[in-house]
Amino acid sequence: MSKKRSVEVAVISDVHLGTYGCRAKELLEYLKSIRPATLVLNGDIIDIWQFSKRYWPSSHMRIVKQIFGMAAKGVEIYYVTGNHDEMLRKFDGFTMGSLKIMNKVVLELDGKKAWIFHGDVFDITMKHSKWLAKLGAIGYDTLILLNAFVNFVREKVGMGRVSFSKKIKNRVKGAVKFIDDFENTAAEIAINNKYDYVLCGHIHNPEMKTIRNNEGSVVYLNSGDWIENLTALEYNKKEWSLYRFADDATLSEEKAPEEEEENLDVGVLYKNLVAEFRLSKP
Repeated sequence: MSKKRSVEVAVISDVHLGTYGCRAKELLEYLKSIRPATLVLNGDIIDIWQFSKRYWPSSHMRIVKQIFGMAAKGVEIYYVTGNHDEMLRKFDGFTMGSLKIMNKVVLELDGKKAWIFHGDVFDITMKHSKWLAKLGAIGYDTLILLNAFVNFVREKVGMGRVSFSKKIKNRVKGAVKFIDDFENTAAEIAINNKYDYVLCGHIHNPEMKTIRNNEGSVVYLNSGDWIENLTALEYNKKEWSLYRFADDATLSEEKAPEEEEENLDVGVLYKNLVAEFRLSKP
C-alpha cells in the first residue's frame, strides 16, 4: 500500500453491510488509503432492515474493525443514522471515545457551515415516497442481488460490470423526478437556514453542484453509495471533491491478494467482538 492520503473530512454513506450487494472489499481498500481528520458515516452503513444471521462475511467485519481502529487512533467519527439503520436513532448523542452517533451534523469548515444528514426524512413529504419505499425495500435489493450475479459472470469472461438500477433510474421519469425533487428540497431548506453546504446520501446518486433559488444558493453534495457507484466525498484545502473508486489509479494498480471469504455466524461474531474489545479474562 502506498502512502496514505491526508484528508480533512471524508464522507461515505449507503454501505449496506450485511447485504449481498455491499462492496466491502473495495471500501476497505479506500479506508486504508486515507488518513482523515474527520470521518462521517452518513447513514445506511449497517443494513439492519436486511440483516440476516445467515449472512455476515468476514470482509464486512473487517470494515467494522477498520472504523473502530481509526477511532482508536483519534479520528473524529460521526455515525449519522439513516433509514436502514434507524434503530440507532434512539442513541442520538451517544459517544464512545471519538465516535459519536447523531441524526445530523453541522461542521464548521474554514468559516463555512456544512449541514450533513442522510436524507430519508424527505420520504414522508415528497410525492413519490411510497413508490420509492417499496422499490427500496423489495425491488431494489432483489435487483442488486441479480446484478451481483450477472457481474460475477461478466467479470469471469472478461467483460465489464453493468448497473441495472442506474439504467432504470436514468430511463424512468418518476425516478428522475424524485432525484430532482430530493436535491431541490435539500437545497431549499439549506438556503433558508444559511448553510453553505448540504450533504446527503440515501438516493445512491453521487453529485456535486450549486443550486440557486430566489433566496440564495448552496453547494449540494451527495456521497453516492458503496453498492454500485463506490463513491465518497472529501474535503481538503477549502474544497470538496467527489471520490470515485473506479478512477483511483493508485488502488487499481495495487490490488490486494484475494482473501478467502468466510461467512461468520453469530457465535463467531460474538467471540470476535469479545476479543476485539478485550472483554475476556487473559
